[in-house]
Amino acid sequence: MAKEKKSIMAKVGVWAFVIGLVIAVVFSILQAATGLQTRVIILLAILGLIVGLLNVTKKEVQFYLLATVAFIVSAQGLAFVLAQIRFLPVLASAIIVFVSPGALVASLRSLFNIARD
Repeated sequence: MAKEKKSIMAKVGVWAFVIGLVIAVVFSILQAATGLQTRVIILLAILGLIVGLLNVTKKEVQFYLLATVAFIVSAQGLAFVLAQIRFLPVLASAIIVFVSPGALVASLRSLFNIARD
């Protein structure tokens, strides 16, 4: 029973990740001219928290954090290039809003594990 519950929670985390990316893409295309709305930002942040809590395992923390930092740095570094296509800066911002809460959860979990040892 416990293994079945864990499997269901893992699926919820995977679907939260997929839905978060789809929302980021769709709303960045629709709102390229006006930017992201507050509701969309809150929804992406909540989905990011769900992903961080349910999807990132102890083995994956380093990879998730490295990928998150690499994406944020590269998106900021390419801001001028991205700005040439209307929806790409909004998409980059939406993905940053989506992955940052998960990175926060993963980093806090990692810090807790380090302090515990």
